[in-house]
Amino acid sequence: MTQHFPTRQIRFYLTAPAPCPYLPDRLERKVFAHLPLAEGEMVNDSLTQSGFRRSQNIAYRPACETCAACVSVRIPAKDYVLSRSDRRTLSRNADLKRSLVEAEATLEQFELLRRYLRARHADGGMTDMGWPDFVAMVEDTPVRSHMIEYRLASPAGEPGDLVACTLVDLLGDGLSLVYSFYDPDLPRRSLGRFMILDHLAQARMTGMPFVYLGYWVKGSEKMDYKARFQPLEALGPSGWRLLGARDLEAAPE
Repeated sequence: MTQHFPTRQIRFYLTAPAPCPYLPDRLERKVFAHLPLAEGEMVNDSLTQSGFRRSQNIAYRPACETCAACVSVRIPAKDYVLSRSDRRTLSRNADLKRSLVEAEATLEQFELLRRYLRARHADGGMTDMGWPDFVAMVEDTPVRSHMIEYRLASPAGEPGDLVACTLVDLLGDGLSLVYSFYDPDLPRRSLGRFMILDHLAQARMTGMPFVYLGYWVKGSEKMDYKARFQPLEALGPSGWRLLGARDLEAAPE
């Protein structure tokens, strides 16, 4: 795969080993680089296509010495066919109003994130995130980013309750879902899956080829859900390719 990086030199750094947040008894390392302000979009596009993820103004990817379980995945939007379960999910959430807003943090979003983290990721590293951290997560970006808010319908015509949010990067070849969170107390809506389905629809409407989901980690309850979206492309040594049944059944290396 040919990469078109700007002439400005990019320095890459390697983190020290730390406990893996996805698989027990393993250590993780990451390689990362700071995205330049002037050419951040071009660099982020190239690095995302090479398996990196963005967090604020940093692009990173796993660089573990003895494990390759983290696999960068993306959905080819035009090839995805809705299942009966997908259609039920869309139907259950047909009352939600979708709004694209600037990548500017709000207290309403922050409170929803805190509820989500306490309910779904109480043992994760983000549970102690404060307001300044959330502002940085949303606003500290050198690329084209926005937030998608999902609200319950309000009979009075005023904005309804915020029930889900997604921070999204607009790439040259698709949409990258940086982080999503939702109301953990709303049953039977499958809001996490709904937001991915909604972005697949948006990608098709705008002619974007892909929706990037980040890393699939087989064996991790937090990440296994991504494999349920088929077809799914994964990045390997020879480039992007469709995952097959044998790939999904294989144990992580």
